[in-house]
Amino acid sequence: MSHISVLLHETVDGVLAGRDTGIYVDATFGRGGHTKLLLSKLDQNARVYAFDKDPQALEVAAQLEQEDPRFKIIHASFADLQSELANIGITEVDGVMADLGVSSPQLDQAERGFSFMQNGPLDMRMDQTVGQTAAEFIAEATEQKLAEVIKTYGEERFAKQIARAIVAQRAGGNAIATTKQLAKIVADAIPKIEPGQDPATRTFQALRIYLNQELEELSLVLPQCLKVLAPEGRLAVISFHSLEDRIVKQFVRAEQDRDDLPANFPVRAKDLPQPRMKAVGKAIKPSAEEVKRNPRSRSAVLRVAERTHVAL
Repeated sequence: MSHISVLLHETVDGVLAGRDTGIYVDATFGRGGHTKLLLSKLDQNARVYAFDKDPQALEVAAQLEQEDPRFKIIHASFADLQSELANIGITEVDGVMADLGVSSPQLDQAERGFSFMQNGPLDMRMDQTVGQTAAEFIAEATEQKLAEVIKTYGEERFAKQIARAIVAQRAGGNAIATTKQLAKIVADAIPKIEPGQDPATRTFQALRIYLNQELEELSLVLPQCLKVLAPEGRLAVISFHSLEDRIVKQFVRAEQDRDDLPANFPVRAKDLPQPRMKAVGKAIKPSAEEVKRNPRSRSAVLRVAERTHVAL
């Protein structure tokens, strides 16, 4: 399945806010769908910088760099967004967008190990040049650690049973090296299967999020986005599960409803902390038509926020 960018026009229009020039950042280039539409709406003086760690995404981005001088790719985690931009002399931008989902090519390529639908090595790393694979983690983690990861990052209520089954398989001297092996262990361990969802869904999600430190990196990048955004600059983030969306929502809410005065402080109107960001409209979900066209978009949520003129 080719990659279809989720909430494409809603995201790009949200981050542009009617502008046709400026400096913008795509924190998750992927296969470049959002970046390409953004570039098509910008004038020749605009600049777009994108981040990605995935080798295949970097190949697509390198081609776009050759085609469009307004675009530059940065091979780094978006958790280092502010410092990486500063390294190339960028301290203020007009918009940042991020699509936190896994791209369809990543899911569809068995060798990446993200999907339980095809048999492949248990890898799951976004950047395959660094870090621990899912197979290595499963081979070494204690039962308690496995259960903790699966419950925390997958919100899986049968996490203990799954962890116990993984350790039992491992104890028998059988290495768990492929996606199909793990998917079967999970399916056999779950006493009740939800209709319409593969029993391995939450476990695979949990391992991917944990191994790539996705929630930690999201928590790191959001304050950096606030710092680099110019007044009236926009932040647009697409989340695909409640853990991510909760982090984004709570960050924007905390910056909108600031309460950082000391306890027992004699409050006067002028002393009240002013919002540094404000939500733009309500959360946006894909239309029924988009979900029909691209079923993988069904869990997506887009939140847009704007930087205010209040000094940081």
